[in-house]
Amino acid sequence: MTLHKGIAGAVVAALAALCAAPSAFAQESGSFSAIATYVRDFTSIEHADGAYFGGSMEGSTTTLASSGGPFEEGGHSLSTCVVFGKRSAAGVDLQSACTITDASGDTLYLTAERRAGDVEAGSGGQGELELAGGTGVYAGLAGTCAYDTSYLPNDQVVTTTDCTWHRE
Repeated sequence: MTLHKGIAGAVVAALAALCAAPSAFAQESGSFSAIATYVRDFTSIEHADGAYFGGSMEGSTTTLASSGGPFEEGGHSLSTCVVFGKRSAAGVDLQSACTITDASGDTLYLTAERRAGDVEAGSGGQGELELAGGTGVYAGLAGTCAYDTSYLPNDQVVTTTDCTWHRE
């Protein structure tokens, strides 16, 4: 009788694990949209082949919608970015690296590139960013996001993004 209870217990445990697997798997990929607001502090220099600019952006990110997983709808995070770019006759070539820190202290790393628009007030442009892992719930996270940035007066910046992600 004990052997049957042991086997029955193992079967129940296996079925429970199988039933739980789809919900755990659902957390292995998903999508989210977010808005970030920043204050930028850029320095610019004129150069032989155009103008180079660089600096930092500090602000916050709010998740507007999420399919689940580590991105909680309505969640807020602090954002710090380092930006470097070049403006020439060919347009803007901009790169940035950002660290997003959520309320629990977990960090998400991302890199962004944009080759359209400008960085002056009243301008902006569209680009693509890559999720590059992180710590805690963001460890092993990867994905791509389309983003759109608008530069406002007084060094204010607003960026919206739509992302798909998966775990590696």
